[in-house]
Amino acid sequence: MSVVYFLISTGKSFAEWRRRQHAYAELMALDDRSLADIGIHRSQIGALIEGVRVPDPPLPPTGLPKHEKFARRKEA
Repeated sequence: MSVVYFLISTGKSFAEWRRRQHAYAELMALDDRSLADIGIHRSQIGALIEGVRVPDPPLPPTGLPKHEKFARRKEA
């Protein structure tokens, strides 16, 4: 029975490898503008295909909102 499982596992692994190769070829065929439209850079394609999470670019720092002092009501 283990030979059957080995053959099934090998077939699944090969099919997954072919799927990754096909996806890599399709993404590499796109121009840089099309890649930018979907939010990736050409240098990230290999990591994306292999399932490695590519960190998002750091966001610029934002200033904290200034606290406004509340004025007291003038008594009449």
